[in-house]
Amino acid sequence: MHEKFLKPYDSTTTESRIYAEWEKSGLFNPNECVRQGVTNPNAPAYSIVLPPPNVTGRLHMGHALMLAIEDIFIRYKRMKGFRTLWIPGTDHAAIATQSVVEKQIKKDEGKGRHDIGREELLKRIEAFAAESHDTIVSQMKTMGASLDWSREAFTLDEARSRAVRNVFKQMYQAGLIYRGLRIVNWDPKGQTTISDDEIVYEERPATLYIFRYSKDFPISIATTRPETKAGDVGVAVHPDDARYKSFVGKEYDVVFCDVPLHIKIVADKEVDPTFGTGAVGLTPAHSQTDWDIADRHELSHESIIINEYAKMTVAGRLEGKKTTEARDIVIDWLKSEGLLEKEENIKQSVATAERTGGIIEPLPKLQWFVEVNKKVPGRGKTLKELMLEPVRSGAIKIIPEYFEKTYFHWIENLRDWCISRQIWYGHRVPVWYKGEDIVVGIEPKEEGWIQDEDSLDTWFSSGLWTFSTLGWPEETKDLTTYHPTDLLETGYDILFPWIARMILMTEFTLNTIPFKNVYLHGLVRDAQGRKMSKSLGNNLDPLDIAAKFGADAARMALVVGNTPGTDMRISEDKVKGYKHFSNKLWNIARFVLENTKDVKISASLSKEDIDILSVHTDLIKEVTNDIEEFRIYMAAEKIYHYTWHELADHILEVSKPIFANGDAAAQTSRKVLLMTLFDRTLRLLHPFMPFVTEEIWQSMPTKDASFLMVAKWPS
Repeated sequence: MHEKFLKPYDSTTTESRIYAEWEKSGLFNPNECVRQGVTNPNAPAYSIVLPPPNVTGRLHMGHALMLAIEDIFIRYKRMKGFRTLWIPGTDHAAIATQSVVEKQIKKDEGKGRHDIGREELLKRIEAFAAESHDTIVSQMKTMGASLDWSREAFTLDEARSRAVRNVFKQMYQAGLIYRGLRIVNWDPKGQTTISDDEIVYEERPATLYIFRYSKDFPISIATTRPETKAGDVGVAVHPDDARYKSFVGKEYDVVFCDVPLHIKIVADKEVDPTFGTGAVGLTPAHSQTDWDIADRHELSHESIIINEYAKMTVAGRLEGKKTTEARDIVIDWLKSEGLLEKEENIKQSVATAERTGGIIEPLPKLQWFVEVNKKVPGRGKTLKELMLEPVRSGAIKIIPEYFEKTYFHWIENLRDWCISRQIWYGHRVPVWYKGEDIVVGIEPKEEGWIQDEDSLDTWFSSGLWTFSTLGWPEETKDLTTYHPTDLLETGYDILFPWIARMILMTEFTLNTIPFKNVYLHGLVRDAQGRKMSKSLGNNLDPLDIAAKFGADAARMALVVGNTPGTDMRISEDKVKGYKHFSNKLWNIARFVLENTKDVKISASLSKEDIDILSVHTDLIKEVTNDIEEFRIYMAAEKIYHYTWHELADHILEVSKPIFANGDAAAQTSRKVLLMTLFDRTLRLLHPFMPFVTEEIWQSMPTKDASFLMVAKWPS
């Protein structure tokens, strides 16, 4: 027996050494697996692209879960003989990354972006992103992720930038990208537009005010934002609301808090007759719903009363005031005029920007959009239809299946996608202007042309991720071999922002799907079920956990009992339990190797040992089927229970008297059984606990490959 088994298992020295050996072997690269003869060159391909973590800091336990799940599928398929590719990468996460750096500059130097200029800001952001990238890569390696580092990508590198510019130009030429004045989500704090899925809704206490515009206005209206009523162009009521039928179609001129208004009363089915008074003021320039109603009734959209800094632009007492100040002024005016009829305390869902926390102001802005309801030339279907079709047909399978309803609901209610952002970090909009002339291009224009100042939404570039990482727009061998990818594994919280966008982009660009299966994991919470956050002090750092208990233990703790689509709880105690399991496996190895010296696997087995082996064969079938059916949580639990409770607690214990007192035939049979069971168990466990299994494997007399990660899966 190897002398290393005389000492307890030490994950801290073992895991980093083994990962370095894996990397040196080159066997994370499927081409190298073929070259070294461990994979058949004609074997089927299997591919996953890693959801690229944002270069805004360190990975958290949610990322560790993602890495563990994907690595399980990758290692399993590699052992099954597939040409297996797992592509690593990181995301520039434009708004988040620029926000982090800008805050630091403000804190250290008291300067804003315009003080230091675009070039200097980008230089500092790139330095920060590079440092974050190195930390993230180190964390991935610590978790044992068998990624092909030779193919690593970054959403903002030159290859991905070329892909972005190509797709933008193609969509523009197809009439699907346009520049238009539309309502957008404006973040006054971050000074940029953001998409619907970058909004966080917070429930906050609010006041519902019921009042009239003037003493002679016939209808009372209800709102939580009375300051916006200075931009009203109409009042909407439900067509079936008998209280207001006689007023529909009438028009009134009023002066509201120094602002002259022309109000038309319209009937629209969008109005909820049970809310407030059943009558709502229409402010089309500052509400998407009001904009749509105004469109239907040919009302003006031009009364813009709030600017990009959330300040009022109307003349009179409200001019230049912040919206919060203006609200108090309006309330005081309503009271002094005797127009305020009622105040009611309510709970309100307030839209805030995910990255800055700023309260969103809907504003009409001239921006770049992707048109989702226009037919794609040559396809006869809209982008919205192309996003729905593969999920409805089953070409893309979402796991768990109940998330398909959520997906359909989002897509069916999809509005045109605003893709321009008023920030400096990111893919700059590839449009150049000279006077009245506009050019959309892939290469920079000559002097005299001015490039658009805006950057593209980060999701635009990450939407190309499955094929831009494989070399598109070039017709590469990787692209033809590994696309569509087999699995997209990520958190359920980005089902729409990322997964739907990848389907949109791939359907448009390649006329195919980006992936065949979508596996959605839940959020990782603390032992009390709380979301992990810095403020609660309950964050678990994957590096700290791996250093304390081993990456294998962390992986098992994250996977066992973790069903797709549901949140899970993690604690140090749970991870510690699987550290004990690593030690148990090590002790099993010591016993088996000590008692099976000079074993000949070809020796015959007794009937009792054949029966024991057949139980393990059934386990292999179950585990294999569970992984194939995406039940890795069940597979992990079954292997764990068999190894600890069946192999260690039962089979090894009943083997001790056989080795002490049994005849030669019984001892030989039992040696063959133990070595066979342990060999197969190590193979089953490897995708879940790669480090300890690989370390033991290197001392196994049954070793039939240089590394366990390229050994054959048991059959």
